[in-house]
Amino acid sequence: MNFQSSRRRGEDGVAMVMDFLLSNARLVLGVGGAALLGLATLAVKRLIERAGRAAEEEKVASASPALIGTGLEDVVLKHVATATRQNRADLCGPTRREASRTPSLQVRRPLTFSCGALTSALLQDRLLHFHHTRAALPPPEVRRAQNLALDLCGEVQGFLRRRHPPMPLEDMSLGGSLLDDLQVVSADHVCLLVPLRLEAALWRLVPGEETLATHPLRWMVRRLNLEYFPRGCSYWDRCLVGGYLSAQAVVRMFSEVVMEAVDWPSVSSALDRRVRPVLGGPDLRLEIRPGAGPDGSWSGDAPPLSVTLLPLLRDADVVLTAQTELTSPWANAWHLSLYPWETRRLARLDSSDGGCRRLLLRILKAVCRLNPALRPLGAAPLANMVLHLSARESDWSQDRLDLRFRQSLAEMIGFLEQQRLPSFFRAAVNLLGHLPEDRVDQAGFMLYCAVSEPEVLLM
Repeated sequence: MNFQSSRRRGEDGVAMVMDFLLSNARLVLGVGGAALLGLATLAVKRLIERAGRAAEEEKVASASPALIGTGLEDVVLKHVATATRQNRADLCGPTRREASRTPSLQVRRPLTFSCGALTSALLQDRLLHFHHTRAALPPPEVRRAQNLALDLCGEVQGFLRRRHPPMPLEDMSLGGSLLDDLQVVSADHVCLLVPLRLEAALWRLVPGEETLATHPLRWMVRRLNLEYFPRGCSYWDRCLVGGYLSAQAVVRMFSEVVMEAVDWPSVSSALDRRVRPVLGGPDLRLEIRPGAGPDGSWSGDAPPLSVTLLPLLRDADVVLTAQTELTSPWANAWHLSLYPWETRRLARLDSSDGGCRRLLLRILKAVCRLNPALRPLGAAPLANMVLHLSARESDWSQDRLDLRFRQSLAEMIGFLEQQRLPSFFRAAVNLLGHLPEDRVDQAGFMLYCAVSEPEVLLM
């Protein structure tokens, strides 16, 4: 260890600790910590020099090697929060507001940036290269995944019609980001939409604000006219709990009649793929792997395609999904999906002005998926952040992609600082409410480093 000898040479305390951590990162912080430090080295050193080091230097320098990583993280995160608040005035420009913005939404100020280490042209090239090589999916890969999912859709729908002909279902179809050209990195997941058909005279969709949960996304489905049409008049009465159609009961029923009852070896043989249910989780998930090789063994090299069966209800533009992992502990509640509204709005805005909103969203999704510290952010917060930014900024031509990317980083830092990102269509919904505080700190730290050195996210 060269810690004491470096100290005697009179180097700066915190900078010396950084050198020590970088040279011994895998030993002190582990592989994940080493990767994070490797990405953020220059930005962290610059941040620490700017934030001051008097008290923390003595604390960190006197710590044992086992505690250096923890002490440095506490110091850096403390100054990240302080510096973020102090520097927001430098990052912000004049406020602009469109009349179409939701009135209850807090107006955020657009941010401007100096180019820093990367010129605009260079960052633009790197963003497009990253999208082409890391984010965008090759069309053959997308077609292969869609064809596999469609074949499985036909098998499942045929099974239900043969074994459960009275079950009132609409035609099944595929859905999700793979169909909307928003999936990134790998074509590895898709939804199989299973629409339930309800009798209009017997059921009513109750908005979340009118339920005991009083949550905008937790809707209920009430059974009507039980005195005239007693229980049993509707096929879905078997999933009735306390006068409401229970999403949990619907999921349980499909688990029994599909996941546990289908002869999956026969389906695998018919599709020349290995198809198996993934049991034990809250969702209805199937896994498709490549077919058998020349020796008859199943190939495990290619990543599996995950297909999620998603029971849902449609009424005009309202889509309710049976996703118990999102509605727990309200067993009867259905989740109001805002995904169709978000994707339609992004597509409509881009088609109207030839903008790069969806391109930016794909880049941001790939950045977050490939970076462990940012992975918890997920697709919904990123899409809504782009929508909020789009409501303020009018120029979304592709030659402004670098500026919009920098703005997106600073916008997300602001939302993480407040630990609140309101949904674009339901301002009362906080899309960051599910994240624990340590995850928020890690994501904010990584993004703060990337504001001045955005290339660390594109490696």
